[in-house]
Amino acid sequence: MGAGRLRAPAGPQAAARASSCVLLLLLLPMLLLHGSGAEEEVLMNTKLETSDLRWTNHPADDPQWEEVSGLDDESNSVRTYQICTPDSPSSYWLRTRWIPRKAATIVYVEMRFTMMECSGLNQRHCKETFNLFYYQSDTDEATPMRPAWMENPYTKVATVAADHLLRRGGERRSNVKLLRVGPLQGAGLYLAFQSQGACMALLSMRVFYRKCPPLRRAFASFPETVPHSLVEQAQGVCVENAATSAGEQSQPPSMLCGEDGQWVGQPTSSCACRPGYESGGSDLRCRACPSGQFKAGSGPGGCGPCPDKSNTRIPGSAYCPCLFGYHRPDSDPAHVACTSPPSAPRSIVTQINDTMVTLEWSEPLDRGGRTDLTYKVLCSFCGAVPPAKGLVPTCSLCDDSVLYRPAQRGLTQRRVVILGLRPHTNYTFTVQSLNGVSSLSQSEAAADRVNVTTSRDVPLPLSGLRRTGSSETSLSLEWNIPVLQNQYKILDYQLRFCPKDGVEAGQWQYVSSRSSSVVLAGLRRAGRYQVQVRARSQAGYGSFSPVMTFNTLPDESDRHTQLVVTSILVTMAILLLSAAVLLAVYCYRRRRRARDAQRHDKIGQYPMGQTMKVYIDPFTYEDPNEAVREFAKEIEASFVKIEEVIGAGEFGEVCRGRLRVPGRKENYVAIKTLKGGYTEKQRRDFLSEASIMGQFQHPNIIHLEGVITTSCPVMILTEFMENGALDSFLRMNDGQFTTIQLVGMLRGIAAGMKYLSDMSFVHRDLAARNILVNSNLVCKVSDFGLSRFLTENSSDPTYTSSLGGKIPIRWTAPEAIAYRKFTSASDAWSYGIVMWEVMSYGERPYWDMSNQDVINAIEQDYRLPPPPDCPASLHALMLDCWQKERANRPRFCDVVAALDRLIRNPASLKVTHPEGPGPSQPLLDQRVPPSLSSCGSVSEWLRAIKMERYEPSFQQAGFTSLDIVSQLNTEDLLRVGVTLAGHQKKMLSSIQTLRIHKSPPTLPF
Repeated sequence: MGAGRLRAPAGPQAAARASSCVLLLLLLPMLLLHGSGAEEEVLMNTKLETSDLRWTNHPADDPQWEEVSGLDDESNSVRTYQICTPDSPSSYWLRTRWIPRKAATIVYVEMRFTMMECSGLNQRHCKETFNLFYYQSDTDEATPMRPAWMENPYTKVATVAADHLLRRGGERRSNVKLLRVGPLQGAGLYLAFQSQGACMALLSMRVFYRKCPPLRRAFASFPETVPHSLVEQAQGVCVENAATSAGEQSQPPSMLCGEDGQWVGQPTSSCACRPGYESGGSDLRCRACPSGQFKAGSGPGGCGPCPDKSNTRIPGSAYCPCLFGYHRPDSDPAHVACTSPPSAPRSIVTQINDTMVTLEWSEPLDRGGRTDLTYKVLCSFCGAVPPAKGLVPTCSLCDDSVLYRPAQRGLTQRRVVILGLRPHTNYTFTVQSLNGVSSLSQSEAAADRVNVTTSRDVPLPLSGLRRTGSSETSLSLEWNIPVLQNQYKILDYQLRFCPKDGVEAGQWQYVSSRSSSVVLAGLRRAGRYQVQVRARSQAGYGSFSPVMTFNTLPDESDRHTQLVVTSILVTMAILLLSAAVLLAVYCYRRRRRARDAQRHDKIGQYPMGQTMKVYIDPFTYEDPNEAVREFAKEIEASFVKIEEVIGAGEFGEVCRGRLRVPGRKENYVAIKTLKGGYTEKQRRDFLSEASIMGQFQHPNIIHLEGVITTSCPVMILTEFMENGALDSFLRMNDGQFTTIQLVGMLRGIAAGMKYLSDMSFVHRDLAARNILVNSNLVCKVSDFGLSRFLTENSSDPTYTSSLGGKIPIRWTAPEAIAYRKFTSASDAWSYGIVMWEVMSYGERPYWDMSNQDVINAIEQDYRLPPPPDCPASLHALMLDCWQKERANRPRFCDVVAALDRLIRNPASLKVTHPEGPGPSQPLLDQRVPPSLSSCGSVSEWLRAIKMERYEPSFQQAGFTSLDIVSQLNTEDLLRVGVTLAGHQKKMLSSIQTLRIHKSPPTLPF
């Protein structure tokens, strides 16, 4: 050691101690270099200190730890502490400065020290160990007096013993100890050393924590990770153009970081290159497939050349678009060549047999490159032959009476027999060739046609078939003699008959007759028979006459017995019916008197002359449980099995389950539960909805199965609607329904509301979110949480809320917003909004306008514009529902009638408003999506039209600039995964508005 100076020992007993300390410093060893495969973050290193450490000694009045300077093996100046008190059993403490722990919860202390052997010092209190403690603190708050210098509050780490002891004349070796400290919680810590008789020197100390360095492996990137336990799980991300192999719904990749700062094992949920990308020569990056190549799936495979009749000029393609005139159906994998529709069938040959025609044809010259060739036959007739003088025959499609054997569509063989044709009629038969891509082609299917005239010589259908006599086992029948249309005479008649009921129904028996009458014998007594007849000439049989039904007579004794039995049964039925009527009248009057007295107390009026069932507000009952018992059926809890939670309601969870009542078929139900800890008021409010639903029985109102109130949790059971709420169902199926299907949904909702209105019930919260849809697309009104009783006899029935409360502004009529007046007319306003929601496939009414803006706009007589492709007649009905004067709004019976007329006349639904913004309503007319010119990037444009879900697909396909997007067409949108018709229409409409004002550049592909 060089510049170190020892403080003179104070006291007569310090001679040996001083000499030992000098020897200790002279034996300062070389400091070893630290090395580790893990990444380390150093919190303190005394070897790097250039000034005094100034650590704290205790006791302060007798400091025994001395700070001195020395030189390490590289002749660098270092600061060390020494102590030598072998003659004293007292504790001497040395505490470091406050050490911030940063991100670590476990730190490591590496100490280098020397220790004198006690045998050489010959002192009774000498020890060859010392203790290491730590104290956690959020701030540098320690003083010379606090915390108290004892094991508690300090936490002991270990008692450190030397592996190598120094003795006079012995080897000069130092000790290196690595100790683990933790787990830590505070912002930092102090380290403290306790000596109780040791003679030692603390040469250096390094405090650090370990961390796993950033890592890329298996197409995943993991950040620098600090382990907080024995093993720390680190979440990573897939590298650019890679995704987890299970798709977007899987868990992100993860990897284990060990406490020693080393990564352990391999990543879980490994990543793989996305479709259109392949490995870049290692597992660290993915590169795009070059132009003319593609990769359909994710995984380790490489890119391959485009199939025949397809190509791509954009790098990173997941499939190759077909060339013009060629197509690839969704059922074909991406590596299959594109194909085209077939050419027309050839050489149709006809064979006519009276009113039966056989068609045969040859295979088309070009099958389009596919093997799934089928044929379709179309039939149209052009009137009788010959047509009336001066008139041109009109043609129309054949009806369902024409039969095709083996089939009309999907024919795989080139022959079909057509039955049920009319005699003396011109027909045109069209044979189309189809394959798997015919439906994708915008051109009409290739076809060949042939004209056929059925036989003019067969007799016309007979008329006037009638019964002239009957007995118990026979029928006498006759018919009109047909008027001859040609030179052939009637040769005979053929009559067929079969029982109308029983096991022999439909089993025809045939009888021939040369005259226009016949007797059918051997029939059953009191039997009902179906009979048809036709005529035959030299040209063949004509068509059968319409089916007629005749009865044979019953047996005389049977008739007498039957008459007696009938008389007895009629008499008994009259007596039983009379008794039942008297009993029903008695019970009805007794219950009516009790209910009317109760209703006097509840609503203050008596519904005299009321013929329609009237809704009763359950809140008018003194005991709410009485309303539940009267209107809802109690179900035993053991009959219900909850399967899964499907949502959350105001009072608790909403579940799907099964209801199995003995003697009834098991069925799915929706279960609303009341969460624990409820108050009596919450229980009453919860069950009030069941008391309301239990009064309704209509196919378009949600059906109440029953309640469970005798056990916990309290439950309300309703029928289960598979497709959930109407608004979310429409958004998930945007553009997937025909207009007539949407009108059918609206008709069901209107029918349910008509039923409620007839019962003097006001819903108050009619919206698409409160309409449920089952698997058959039947819509049912639900959620009666905001409903109230509507006074029946008032000339202006309303409900006025004295407490105010939240009101769904976008769906609520103006008078209900302003004055809290709710009527069936305000429900009609809400129904108009529901119509708009349905026709716009779940679009938010008034878009992103604030509630106050909506109120102001309605006051200024602005109304929502028609959604895209909305029939004008439906928007006119919406505007009727949005009349400012509630008396002018249609009643729900009028709405149902109007929708029925539209359904019966589908042509009226084809008239729509012209596209483009309407000049009369600039504030609300937002039918045209924002154009590209109003956006700064592709990302902004997609967000503006609410299509941001497609942003990754656009980037992957290379559509990264607005100039490229402005040239997209339907084929391009399909290529990036925009398959919903409504989404395609919204994007193309926005692009079209830009093309009107700007001539964009040509696409790079």
